[in-house]
Amino acid sequence: MTLVTSPGPAGGVPLRRVVRESWGRAAGHRLDPDELPRLELPEDDLEAWRRGHPLALVLPVLRRLLVDDAEGSGLLVAVGDEHGRLLWVEGDSSARRQAESMLFVAGAGWSEARVGTSAPGTALELDRGVQIRGEEHWNHRVQAWCCTAVPVHDPVDGRLLGVVDITGDARAAGSQTLPLVRATVAAMEAHLALSRAAAVAGGSTRASSAPRRTARELALAPESTPAPARLAALGRDEAVLSVGGRRTVLSARHSEILLLLAHRPEGYRAADLADAVYGDVDAVTTLRPEMVRLRHVVESVDPTLVPLSRPYRLPRPVALDLHDLAALLGRGSHRAAVRADRGPVLPSSTAPGVVELRAEARAGLRDAVLAAGSTDALTAFAEAPTGHDDETVLLELLRRLAPHSPRRAGVVARLEALSGRRDAIAT
Repeated sequence: MTLVTSPGPAGGVPLRRVVRESWGRAAGHRLDPDELPRLELPEDDLEAWRRGHPLALVLPVLRRLLVDDAEGSGLLVAVGDEHGRLLWVEGDSSARRQAESMLFVAGAGWSEARVGTSAPGTALELDRGVQIRGEEHWNHRVQAWCCTAVPVHDPVDGRLLGVVDITGDARAAGSQTLPLVRATVAAMEAHLALSRAAAVAGGSTRASSAPRRTARELALAPESTPAPARLAALGRDEAVLSVGGRRTVLSARHSEILLLLAHRPEGYRAADLADAVYGDVDAVTTLRPEMVRLRHVVESVDPTLVPLSRPYRLPRPVALDLHDLAALLGRGSHRAAVRADRGPVLPSSTAPGVVELRAEARAGLRDAVLAAGSTDALTAFAEAPTGHDDETVLLELLRRLAPHSPRRAGVVARLEALSGRRDAIAT
């Protein structure tokens, strides 16, 4: 880790690479770390821009998944446009009042070029999900906050539409927050895709007075709303792709690639995907023929799902069972999340990107259940394969159980077994 001295905040602190590079861009823009953002959309312009913006169509999805239970949480949910201007800021009312002091309000410009390092601005700059914590922010006024943001893309042409952000205390950049926001964005993009397809299909029935289309145009026109697509990767080495009523078991390698593409809707550059799959940025020549084979497999299931290139990405959202867990945890449904956990993500995979997702998913579930789950949820987690041999989980469960609970004996026996294994390894 490199020490960076910057004209920005907290000079001399060690920075992650993503933050260090963002600070460099902020310094290049000569940004004042004490200056407030600017209101770039006055109230009249804001209302007109909101009404015409594509993300207005999917606000109900966002509110259902992130906003409805936010009151009292201390967390804010913001939606920005492709230029980094905040269009909606909702969530806990007390946090909203506090955030006004740093002008984190609808209409304010939060692009990286305006305020430096922040999750919404840097996510738009890099076109990928980003978490920024405390003093990693360039602007001094923002350093009491943490945030996680993920870009939103047009499901048809891949164009950047805006960004979804969660801002608040340390929980806003916790291990389960990035998967939660990614899952929400995937749901928003899926809803947008279905709305677009329905509009196209409806428009075709009302166009009797329009010029007749050629046979080729009719053949290429969408005939119906695409069937929702889903990838199941928890607890299985070969993922299952389901589209409508069709199910296809993918090879281990295709499972890894499709999982990574579904998890990151914005896609990958060829070298980055090669690194995530093979652990080698120079493995692009190995990746390309594998992508050709994957395209043939996916095309046989649903031609509307065939992966695109430059960057490698999926043309429309694919729901992940991995994201279902994050959504349940985001709603505080810890016990339901434990029941939905089928095991590690592609457990035999050694692809670096999958290994990272696997660890992220387990940490998110474990941390949430330990921090906020009920005793019943913790018991269920301790009995599941993911938490069965977790000493910290068992000790916490033992602390919570009543002195005369019949469950205590089983927990003590498992702790003693774990201790015995450690002693055997030590000798």
